[in-house]
Amino acid sequence: MISLRQQIPLLVLAGRLAATVCAATAFNSSPARAEFALRDGDTVVFLGDSITAARRYDRVIENYTLLRFPQRRVQFHNAGKGGDTMAGGLARLERDVFARGATVAVVTFGVNDIGWGMHADAEHKQRYLDSVRGLVAECKKRKVRVFICSAPVTAEDPEKSEESFLQKMCDEGLALARAAGAETIDVQRAMRAVQRRVRDLNQNVKDTAKKDSLHVADGIHLSDLGQLAMAVAILKGLGAPAEVSSVTVDAKAATVLAHDGCEISNLRATDGTLAFDRLDAGWPINFGALGALNFRYVPIPAELNGYRLAVTNLPPGRHEVLANGRGLGAFDARALARGLNISSLTTNAWEPGGPWDAQATALKMVTDARYEITGAQSYAGLFLTNHPRAGELRAESQAVVEKLDAFQRSVAKPVPIHFVIRRAPKKE
Repeated sequence: MISLRQQIPLLVLAGRLAATVCAATAFNSSPARAEFALRDGDTVVFLGDSITAARRYDRVIENYTLLRFPQRRVQFHNAGKGGDTMAGGLARLERDVFARGATVAVVTFGVNDIGWGMHADAEHKQRYLDSVRGLVAECKKRKVRVFICSAPVTAEDPEKSEESFLQKMCDEGLALARAAGAETIDVQRAMRAVQRRVRDLNQNVKDTAKKDSLHVADGIHLSDLGQLAMAVAILKGLGAPAEVSSVTVDAKAATVLAHDGCEISNLRATDGTLAFDRLDAGWPINFGALGALNFRYVPIPAELNGYRLAVTNLPPGRHEVLANGRGLGAFDARALARGLNISSLTTNAWEPGGPWDAQATALKMVTDARYEITGAQSYAGLFLTNHPRAGELRAESQAVVEKLDAFQRSVAKPVPIHFVIRRAPKKE
């Protein structure tokens, strides 16, 4: 019998490989953008309810931005508040959005606006719609670019929730926001596509306790998988490009045939071994060893992480690919000629593959640390106002946050990678 420790690497590798080589269906139904919406110098505030206050999906968006666009300085703030509504968000715009110098507001409400379904009526819908209108108007006055999002999907049957009061109310809100000059992201439908995939794959899992879900037990709040699905939905709505970079090399002629988003140097071919250095403008996002399990549901490699390598005119047979000495796997010459997405490939599911994988995982840890400290700041601001050293603690924590912010950018910065493609050793 295969132990759990043996099974997990197999599942992770299967998830990485399936997401890498298989094309995925469109993930987001929001209108496509020509370029990524977050610009150099932006300050982004995520305004929402307890799902935003959980401080999870915004970390993914921040890490993606740091890795993919390391040259852009973008600041991120979380303004989630448990139990809040669109009207509540409108009421605290000055304190929680404008006072932070926001240039972009990403706004997500809906479930509390109808009392988790207990107040799904015309009165509460109108209050939601009036608040959307007012929020967009206030943001436009302050020249804040606002993205109104539909509410995250609930645990309701995805075949029925498309016609739910919540989806229809959000649809009206999105239409109203667009008419008023805001941009919109249909988070709910994007997440529903993932929800269907989770449901389909769960049919093969007999133990109910081992079935995956986008939600915790209440059917409203999101699991880590749900938060990831929400993050990718928003990223796609912000115009996050699917392709990171790509290079095609002719092994026989030792020539770069094409490259995009990267620079290639020191290319040489000797004794059946091809080697070169690759410096990328940005890197793909990764989440650590077990993070790739979620690629079965959320097609990040196909939708956000096109980090590509193609090598033509290799001798027939299998060839191993190494990046700074770390193995990414062994592949047939025909597969390498067609091209591979190497964003999350590894020969050991417990360890990262290329340096970009390890660097993204390290960045996640640093970002998590910064979010914990900013969360402590918010908590202290609410409940430790009479602490005798409140001001001193606030100043100390802010200094740590600023150091971590600089450290995040340093960790995310791409460095040259030395690639080697050579004959794979024969299996004994």
